[in-house]
This record gives sequence, C-alpha cells and structure tokens, in this order.
Amino acid sequence: MRKSKASPAAKRIDAILDLLKKEYPDAHCFLNYTNAFELLVATILSAQCTDARVNQVTKALFRKYKGPRDYLLVPEEELQADVRTTGFFRNKTKSIRGAAKKLIEEFGGEVPSTMDQLLTLPGVARKTANVVLGNAFHITSGVVVDTHVNRLSQRLALTKATTPEKIEQDLMKLVPRKDWISFGHRIILHGRHVCKAPTPDCGNCILNHLCPAARV
Repeated sequence: MRKSKASPAAKRIDAILDLLKKEYPDAHCFLNYTNAFELLVATILSAQCTDARVNQVTKALFRKYKGPRDYLLVPEEELQADVRTTGFFRNKTKSIRGAAKKLIEEFGGEVPSTMDQLLTLPGVARKTANVVLGNAFHITSGVVVDTHVNRLSQRLALTKATTPEKIEQDLMKLVPRKDWISFGHRIILHGRHVCKAPTPDCGNCILNHLCPAARV
C-alpha cells in the first residue's frame, strides 16, 4: 500500500519517477553476468567496490570458475588472489565459498529464487538478494538500497530513515511495486552522474525543483 497522498513525499514521487524514466529509459543492472550464480558472485564482490572494477575482475573469474563447485576446488588463497582488487578480498572469498558450499549442499547447486532462501547464504543480505531476484529472476522482492539510493533518498526526502533496511521499507511503501526494480537502476545512475557525493550537481539536475536539498 502506498503512503497517503497527504504525505509530501507521495505528492512528489510520481513526478520523480516520470523524470527518471525519461532521463534513463534504458537503465539496467551494471554488473555483467550470464546466469543467477554469476550475478550472485558479482554482487558479493561489488560491496564497497565499483561495478566497473567488478566487471574487470569477473571477466577472467567467470572463465575460470563455471559453477559453485569450482570455487571450492581451489585453495582459498588462490581465490583470494583472483578477487583481490575488489577490496576486502578475504571476507569476499569466505562469502563466495560459503555460499557455493550451501548451494551445493542444500539447493542442488542452483541459486534459489526466494528472499528467505537467499538470505540463508553466507554474504547475502537484502541488497544482494534484491539484485539477484530482480535481475536474474525478474522478481520484485524489494528495492535495492546501495550507497547511491541511500544518499538520494535522503536528499529527496523520500525517507527519514538511516539504515538500509528501514530506507527500503519506506521506499517500498512509496514507490509502486512495478517500479521497484527500475527505480533502483535509475536512481543509482542519477547518483553516479549528477547527485554525487559529497557535492551534487544541482544546477544540472532534472529533479532539483522536486528536491528539498537542492542548492539552486
């Protein structure tokens, strides 16, 4: 259920969605993948790392490792070296290997297509699960909340929450379900190109007249 039209954010959300759609009509997932498992691995690697860097790493990674079992057949140190440039490579290696092991043991080697099941995988929280469900399975399970969505949701006064979980809940109430996936893609693009941290380019922002934080 959407928020009451008495809500200031609700009065602006349709216009925000329309403008983002016009500005970024072809917005899509920025990570390269060919199946759900590759997207799962890429999303784990994307934590505190740019998608461009992840795509550079996975170009070779996905040639070397074809499925969950392959990530368990090499020494942990070898996988660490393969993903080192994405940062936090030790933790990411543990998450990938842990997820691969659980997929083999409990899901027949296949990535599950429900939120509850995905959240049982090591290294998977709601953001990662939403990315996989929305892009690999086309299931609208929620709204991806990364650093860009967090920042822009605050600036646009779409939420007063400060944690990803609460921000997502506010956005899910405000944004129509059919737009949950595309909204995430578009707001991320807008955050990368215009509403940057720490200094937004308000003078060239299509949303500045709808943004309480606009500096114009």
